[in-house]
Amino acid sequence: MTSNFLLDGEEVPFEPGQSVVQAALAAGRYIPHLCYHPEFKPHGSCKVCTVRVNGRTATACTLPAQTGLEVASVTEEINGLRHTLVQMLFAEGNHFCPSCEKSGNCMLQALGYDLGVMTAGFRHYFPDRPVDASHPDILLDFNRCILCELCVRASSEVDGKSVFALSGRGLDKHLIVNSESGRLEHTDIALTDKAMEVCPVGVILKKRVGFAVPIGQRRYDVQPISAQALADAPRGSQAKHPCKSCEESP
Repeated sequence: MTSNFLLDGEEVPFEPGQSVVQAALAAGRYIPHLCYHPEFKPHGSCKVCTVRVNGRTATACTLPAQTGLEVASVTEEINGLRHTLVQMLFAEGNHFCPSCEKSGNCMLQALGYDLGVMTAGFRHYFPDRPVDASHPDILLDFNRCILCELCVRASSEVDGKSVFALSGRGLDKHLIVNSESGRLEHTDIALTDKAMEVCPVGVILKKRVGFAVPIGQRRYDVQPISAQALADAPRGSQAKHPCKSCEESP
């Protein structure tokens, strides 16, 4: 017998161990998200995938799918919350899309389009986080970091190097490099590392390859983030939740 929960009034099947966002994506239903990545244990840091579940709010990436859940995602209230969260991310960092080589391949930018974010809506913070160009092949622009921690987890869990970490709290929280000098050139990062692939914005960049894909042919030029997320979603057993504790949940 197939297990299901309700998403905006429609049944969504799920496998044991899947989260709500995983089950939704596998079933062809898009829930906006930013820091979620199918290869890592989710922690709900960005809150963009927030939904209302049985009268309370929860992050869909961390909520285990269960029979009896009534999940509301497409509502004026929830989309308004997501809209504001994305506005805050644009205002907090230095996201100048026309001059950024990640434009067209940036999840934050694509999500902004998807949610109808045309202005930051808040006074820009303009953080002063120096660019690290010390490495011969890699550039770090800390000013664009959205604190998703994907590079931190990729470097630690996949690459086994722990090149990146987050330091500080509140407005002082920022990405750092784990070397005595604090410079990327003094780490053992490599272009083939998983940490090089997972940044959803334009923080970790390969040098000498910028703007290689023409406007109109870039990832989110071809199709919106909602369609791209569904195309990329793991199906079947591949979509199981990476968190062991969630797999053991009833």
